Amino acid sequence: MNATVATARKGWMSVLAKAHPARLAALMPDLAPHSVLRPPEVGAVMVRGRVGGTGQPFNLGEMTVTRASVRLDDGTVGHAWVQGRDKAHATRAAVIDALMQTGRAADLRAGVIDVLAAEAEAIRATRAAKAAATKVDFFTMVRGEDA
Repeated sequence: MNATVATARKGWMSVLAKAHPARLAALMPDLAPHSVLRPPEVGAVMVRGRVGGTGQPFNLGEMTVTRASVRLDDGTVGHAWVQGRDKAHATRAAVIDALMQTGRAADLRAGVIDVLAAEAEAIRATRAAKAAATKVDFFTMVRGEDA
């Protein structure tokens, strides 16, 4: 797999993992025929952080994840890791990952991946606007001696 494909795959897998399970199911209600390579299983991963983004790494805590692996009838393999315990979400994301590696990628990108990414960006923008509305700029406040 070349670097461009790997980067693109990271992008769609991130979108699928962060998608709300009900919304993903609504956009992709029917799954392609597949066989299960690794049934969905729940586990935990250690989340690490860095102070200021550049300091020494430290263990922040554990996060529950569910992973799954599937194989399409044509032999294409898909994997998924999603936060939480939703096994159906992990399976659906794995099937879509496999389909994104086939000739259906353009249709899925337009109908599922781009839609989910746009919705996530709208949520981020709304949250950022609400946070920006609470910002106080102390350098523009009038002080008593400036009056």
